[in-house]
Amino acid sequence: MLQVENVTKSFDGFLAVDGASLRVQQGEIVAVIGPNGAGKTTLFNLITGQLVPNKGRILFDNEDITKLPPYMICKRGIARSFQIANIFPRLSVFRNVQVSVLSQQGKSGTLFRSAQKMAVEEANRILKYVGLNDKAQRLAGSLSHGDQRILEIAIALGNEPQLLILDEPTAGMSPDETKRTMDLIKELAETRGLTILFCEHDMDIVFNVAKSIMVMHHGRTLIQGSPEEVRENKEVQEAYLGGEDA
Repeated sequence: MLQVENVTKSFDGFLAVDGASLRVQQGEIVAVIGPNGAGKTTLFNLITGQLVPNKGRILFDNEDITKLPPYMICKRGIARSFQIANIFPRLSVFRNVQVSVLSQQGKSGTLFRSAQKMAVEEANRILKYVGLNDKAQRLAGSLSHGDQRILEIAIALGNEPQLLILDEPTAGMSPDETKRTMDLIKELAETRGLTILFCEHDMDIVFNVAKSIMVMHHGRTLIQGSPEEVRENKEVQEAYLGGEDA
């Protein structure tokens, strides 16, 4: 579904991503891991069009999306959450999801007119699915941190994505919030057939959830393989896990 081929991105001579490659098969849960500064978020920015690579190319469903703007990449079926929850805090939870659904339907121009009766069923269905239907009329900014991250996933689902990209989805969450979020992510893959690409610092989550793991170090791809292959890789042990003894 997604192929990232030798992409490079530099900022004023600093190589944030240095010839990284990644593959994501349809229906997989794939994790990207690496130390802080390894280039994970920059890689996600390249995939979703926030940045354009200096070299390399990105294919989605065998189409080159390397230089497309974010809105066109979103229309092709890639949705994303960010490290910091990206919601409309002064709109209700329901309105946040309704806006996303209307955008997917090409009706975002109606946002400045009466839209109370549009996309109601679709938005309520998504909120029920993610467990936020009882908070639909609350202001999004009043939600707990965990619920805001769940809402961000609900907004992404309003775009009817084929591939969902999650940047640190459990950052700052309590253990209960983390479990709830990861249970939802697994359910999205298992029951809705959604393909998921995420980066995460919690290695227990990564190795328990991901079917394929790509390890980044200094902007480069060290390895991509199964959790077992990554665990046993000498380069990963030395560069990321602190050596074989560690």
